[in-house]
Amino acid sequence: MGVSNRITATLNFIALLCAIPIMSSGIWLASKPDNECIRSFRWPVFILGALMLLVCLAGFIGAYFNKQGLLALYLFCMAALIILLLVLLIFAFTVTRPDGSYTVPGRAYREYRLEGFSKWLRDYVTDSSTWQKIRTCLAESDTCPKLTQQYMSADQFLFAHISPLQSGCCEPPTMCGYNYVNPTLWINPVNPGADPDCLIWNNDQNLLCYNCNSCRAGLLGNLRKEWRRVNVILIVAVVILICVYLVACSAFKNAQTEELFRRNKQGRA
Repeated sequence: MGVSNRITATLNFIALLCAIPIMSSGIWLASKPDNECIRSFRWPVFILGALMLLVCLAGFIGAYFNKQGLLALYLFCMAALIILLLVLLIFAFTVTRPDGSYTVPGRAYREYRLEGFSKWLRDYVTDSSTWQKIRTCLAESDTCPKLTQQYMSADQFLFAHISPLQSGCCEPPTMCGYNYVNPTLWINPVNPGADPDCLIWNNDQNLLCYNCNSCRAGLLGNLRKEWRRVNVILIVAVVILICVYLVACSAFKNAQTEELFRRNKQGRA
């Protein structure tokens, strides 16, 4: 195996190992309660990680066994994969940049306004048919019921760092002035006209605030928080892939030059 192919094989083995954290982050993302209820958000990161694994494996095999055709295919697929990752990164940063959260006095957690998020996310989630499926899924999950098991007193709950999804779906907006009984039971609102969600809130554990705009906003807050974390891993992956691709292109050209030189040398002999 020539020096160029040895370098390409080594770099692709390293990139192949880097695909594992991407796939792991994709599995983590798919396992979150909000993503379980939004199918189109569940697996794109995992699929990209799996594609990266396959492409780097092809590059490693092609370089190790000096398969020029496989190396050429690998370089083409690698370029396509880098473009896909860049598109996903740009899209994810664009739609998750706006933050609809705001601080609430006397709360350790934040609450969320639907208008504060990107139009694309709002339109996707607020579509009536889409939200009906999401709402049903959330109501069947343990997102809200587990709060009553974790927090026994008002102080424990109000100073807990609950998720945006729990903040939006499991309690009424603070501005309504409801009195705390437990994390999912609130009574006697002082200011029921402060927000339309105040009248939508229902102590029925199958309803709660699942039909509220604050719940939609909380879902978007969760998605934003999770995707911002995944974006960091994707940035690292793109940088590594670009470096591997540039070196692999140079090594591929050098390998072709070495092969041509070897054939010429054999022809002269």
